[in-house]
Amino acid sequence: MGKGVRVAVVSGVCATMLGGAGYGMYNIASALNTTATGGGKAIPTGPPSREEVERTTREFFAAWEKDQPGEAAALTNFPEAAQTLLTAYGSDAHITDLHVTPGKASGETVPFQVRATVSYGERSRPLAYASRLTVVRGVNSHRPLVDWDPALVHPKLGKGDSLTVEESATPQIEAVDRDGKVLTKEEYPSLGPVLDELRRRYGDKSGGRSGVELVIRHTESGAADTTLLTLAKGRAGKLRTTLSASAQAAAEAAVSNYTNSSVAAVKSSTGEILAFANHRDDGFNAAFLGELAPGSTMKIISAATLIDSGLTTASGPAPCPPSAVSQSQTFTNLKDLAPNEHATLSESFARSCNTAFVKFADSVKPDSLATEAAQRFGIGRDDWKVGVPSFDGRVPAPDGPDKAAGLIGQGQVQMSPLNMASVTATAKTGTFRQPVIVPLGLDGREAATARGLSPATSQQLRVMMNRTARSGTAAGVMAGLSGNVGAKTGSAEVDGQSRSNSWFTGYRDDMAAAAMTEDGGHGIDAAGPIVARVLRSAG
Repeated sequence: MGKGVRVAVVSGVCATMLGGAGYGMYNIASALNTTATGGGKAIPTGPPSREEVERTTREFFAAWEKDQPGEAAALTNFPEAAQTLLTAYGSDAHITDLHVTPGKASGETVPFQVRATVSYGERSRPLAYASRLTVVRGVNSHRPLVDWDPALVHPKLGKGDSLTVEESATPQIEAVDRDGKVLTKEEYPSLGPVLDELRRRYGDKSGGRSGVELVIRHTESGAADTTLLTLAKGRAGKLRTTLSASAQAAAEAAVSNYTNSSVAAVKSSTGEILAFANHRDDGFNAAFLGELAPGSTMKIISAATLIDSGLTTASGPAPCPPSAVSQSQTFTNLKDLAPNEHATLSESFARSCNTAFVKFADSVKPDSLATEAAQRFGIGRDDWKVGVPSFDGRVPAPDGPDKAAGLIGQGQVQMSPLNMASVTATAKTGTFRQPVIVPLGLDGREAATARGLSPATSQQLRVMMNRTARSGTAAGVMAGLSGNVGAKTGSAEVDGQSRSNSWFTGYRDDMAAAAMTEDGGHGIDAAGPIVARVLRSAG
């Protein structure tokens, strides 16, 4: 964005890196709040007292309200960075009539409400938001100081961001779903970053007219600008997406019950993205951009690899021993999974037997899994053109223990929920169709292509996934779902986590969906209920 109006509110290069350093270096070993020097003068130590927090906060707010950035910055532990931002807050961002109302302090942290006016030319609009600050003791000065963080100026400001009033280079968009229903970030919070990105990419193609806005420009991250306030409305252009409002509502509701969860759903026959949602504190669109080991949901691609390599078939042998060794590394199954030396691939798939797949590791060529993923499922080629940024999956071709780990979705294999929803759609239909969120013809994008699966391989995958949904590890979650269904559970171990990441993918009729919950446990514990809820919206 950006033409016509000069801007610049730099958040402070070192604020994020050093903002909390003052607090981290307190002398907290002493039970006393002061220490005597050799001359007998007491030097304050430890966290600021309640009176110090109240006084420092009051003085900082008073200077900020009076547009005295130098005085306000001097009350922080990073005065240079603070003065740059606080100066530009009033001058370049055109924010005036500032009133700050502190809330009840919690220890050294004080929440507060901001009311102000943004004025530019003859246009003005009220601005209101909530933020918080923390008072710390200066490392060298021992004074109580505001712990500087750009987010206290506005909670959406981060490292390297600037706050800007500008005539927008791209018009606002009115995004609508596949049936014409308007989609807003207020009704569907997960859409926020993607709607901003869609505006940046397609605003000038949607028939709208630019306006004047207060925005946060994410210079360092390269993300699309975040609009905070519109001073002069342009005319929003209409942008039709592939999303389904009903599926999106189901996705938003489904992830709300599980922290650090993401889900994506596609129309299997076309690759059109029907819904996606994230429940995360950081606002990251992990549904499209997550890069995590997918656990046993990867066995969809692994099973296809074994079949296409001629090593076995759905009804062929895939023994499930208690343990299996590959390249001197021992692999085991989930607790309480009974071994079965006479199991078929279909049975081992439905029961999610790790050792059955690991035992094929020595027979599978080092590049077979990566080749299958790329050539059959379109994964790992970095050529998807979804319409917004996406991760296209990663399936390396390592030898050694990582070859066995890759067959069960561990090691160096990484996926996003959108990747696994696409994998499931390919397994169900036999044809790879790159996911899209806006039509390819909107900007002449060329979709990624892959060979897809033979009818025989696709049919065997459907049999195995249906068995998993009806009587295997996914049965409890998929119970009650009518129609043509299939599923695969997964859990991925992560170093340093007490529980594995929960993964689940499945299809119902013409919808395929996949979900991931970090630290969520087994596939049926968290990700499974999310996917089942989204699939129910299909009919």
